[in-house]
Amino acid sequence: MEHDLVARVEQRIKEQKLVAPGDVVVVAVSGGPDSVALLHVLFVLGEKYSWQLVVAHVNHQFRGEESDAEAAFVNELAASKGLPCEVGVINVPAYIEETALNGQAAAREKRYEFLHLVADQYGANRIALAHHADDQAETVMMRILRGTGPSGLTGMPERRLEKKVELIRPFLRIYKADIVNYCAQHEMLYCMDSSNELRKYFRNQIRLDVLPMLKPYNEQLPESLNRLTELMQAEDDYLAKETERVFQRITVTGQASYRLERGDFTELHLALQRRLIKLILNCLCLGMDRLELGRIERIRELIVHDQVSNQVLQVDEELYIVREYEAIHFQTIVPSPKSYAYEIGFETSGLSLPEVEASLYCSWMSVQSNDTIDLISSATDVYLDLDQIQLPLVVRNRRSGDRLEPHGLNGSKKVKDMFIDAKMPLSRRDVIPLLVDASGQILWIAGFRRSKHALIGPDTERVLHMKLVLQ
Repeated sequence: MEHDLVARVEQRIKEQKLVAPGDVVVVAVSGGPDSVALLHVLFVLGEKYSWQLVVAHVNHQFRGEESDAEAAFVNELAASKGLPCEVGVINVPAYIEETALNGQAAAREKRYEFLHLVADQYGANRIALAHHADDQAETVMMRILRGTGPSGLTGMPERRLEKKVELIRPFLRIYKADIVNYCAQHEMLYCMDSSNELRKYFRNQIRLDVLPMLKPYNEQLPESLNRLTELMQAEDDYLAKETERVFQRITVTGQASYRLERGDFTELHLALQRRLIKLILNCLCLGMDRLELGRIERIRELIVHDQVSNQVLQVDEELYIVREYEAIHFQTIVPSPKSYAYEIGFETSGLSLPEVEASLYCSWMSVQSNDTIDLISSATDVYLDLDQIQLPLVVRNRRSGDRLEPHGLNGSKKVKDMFIDAKMPLSRRDVIPLLVDASGQILWIAGFRRSKHALIGPDTERVLHMKLVLQ
């Protein structure tokens, strides 16, 4: 059994180039059977390949005396092999309270942070983790149940570069039963983590309940899930390389931005369109947690929609997608709006406003005093007394210092402050139309608020009705 397990791990390390001769390797050892076995296997192989092993353990302080005992055990284990050992004592419960992360996410974040510190301290270029094949199956099942795309089905990688250090998982094709048997054969002591039996953790629920429940339908379920990850890893790798080629071919890099032509994008297969958007967002340093399908689809639809010509989509506080006819800009800086101004005279019956994807319709009419009671303005309709305004009128976007005297309120207020108070998206504040007369008086913020000027009253004889219609 020893030769078989050690030989299998050695073969995988050589095939995947997980560790090179002479490497300094930090081995993450929790004290459980998986990490104890991993340390033993790497120690057995270490002399042959001149590896320098460093043991690293994190005491998360979750389980009081039990956590302290595990730290002492790992320290003794490393000393018995003549290996240096670094123990990080981290108050994860306090970190959870500070960050509002869930327990496992907080522990993982602080654990990896410590492992990288140890790697930096010893000049290591590898960090070995003891995740095994059953862990991989659990990970994939968790992602399936939570909802995942093809990339999520690739599971955990055997090797991944993080902060210039490779995280490696030499046991990722070894099942738990083989690891436990290996420990038993060599009479290796290890610790049992009591939290592994707590069903408040999702992974424990998968391991203790979900997979055993599904086992009658497929006795080889973990193996099937791991075959799925191998298939998806190959296909994901192929699509990633294709996306990279497309990225190099059709995107232009700017300052905190990327640009592409809509025609180039729409020719791509749907799968490549989605992946290209993800790749661009990652190049803009936006984390993967932002990239759920709904967000990707909103961006994709803005690009492929035939009826859109000019629009700004504010995806979140850090991301803007700007479409200017056939040019698409991905950027993390607030787009500078292009000023616009359209004149309205007696001959104007309608006006297209591409900046807000809307049209403005004008009706010029004479009225009798008893007809004016039905002329009630709303957000999208405004009725103005023509004899109280100076023509020509102008429809334009806002300018610095613009103020409105709102109907029903005393005094004036900055248009900018009104938009902020209304929590209007930043992308709309600079394009929403303002109706201004020849004296510079703002009469109406289309679709938002009218002023107290040019109100309809009993003496009104001539009326201008304007209606905003979104396309």
